[in-house]
Amino acid sequence: MAITAGALAAIGSSICCVGPLALLGLGVSGAWIGTLSAFEAYRPVLIGATVVFLALAFRKLYLVPQACATGTACAIPAVVRHQRAIFWVISALLLALIAFPWIAPLFI
Repeated sequence: MAITAGALAAIGSSICCVGPLALLGLGVSGAWIGTLSAFEAYRPVLIGATVVFLALAFRKLYLVPQACATGTACAIPAVVRHQRAIFWVISALLLALIAFPWIAPLFI
């Protein structure tokens, strides 16, 4: 749940910069795309929410001992490894989305 909320917050925080680029890449154009920059004011709040939700997911995966009954999915070590791997992949993607506005000018 925390990783999903973090992903939504990161997408929201990068909509002002990644959104117009993605829409132009899909062939969608128009003057209204410039209005997506109005979301720039919410960027710090959404970045903070992303970091909080990623921290909560990290806490659940690594710091809180899991109490699992025998035979449940969380009792299988492979499932826990997969959850942790997915967490790190999603975290890397979210951090790339957050950093996009600062990194994009380097490619111009």
